[in-house]
Amino acid sequence: MKSLQLQKRKNIRLKDYNYGSQGAYFITICIKERHNLLWENVVGASCARPCLHSSDIPLSNIGKIVEKEINKIESFYNNVVIDKYVVMPNHIHLIIIINDTESGRPKVAPTTISRIIQQFKGSITKQIGFSMWQKLFHDHIIRNEAEYIKILKYIEENPLNWKSDCYYK
Repeated sequence: MKSLQLQKRKNIRLKDYNYGSQGAYFITICIKERHNLLWENVVGASCARPCLHSSDIPLSNIGKIVEKEINKIESFYNNVVIDKYVVMPNHIHLIIIINDTESGRPKVAPTTISRIIQQFKGSITKQIGFSMWQKLFHDHIIRNEAEYIKILKYIEENPLNWKSDCYYK
């Protein structure tokens, strides 16, 4: 009998990079199997109306919980800023900025992108009663202002371009 070989995931993290160091990070977190859980199903004429701002997006109850938790991240980490985000039907995009110094009481574990995302996902999972998340998340270290502007524009326009998005299902 042949033994089953599990596919080994490719490590996409930069070797020896400290993901808690000062900088800007573009993060994408996906829903398991790309289920559209975060927007309401919009029918009729309103579905053709473009969403110009994230405030125009018809979030589902779960989507509203996700947005509330995104807005709470800064209160948990005094050296973290959520610079921009968008909640899409089956994924979210964020620009997370980690500033150089943490003030206040010392923490048991340092602030890292992985820790922020783990706690974010965990809080939502507790609230809704099941895990809807893919195991990992995508990250990209934003290296310069031109890249930052390109990513910012992508996040702002993502709802308008939903049907051509690589996560569209």
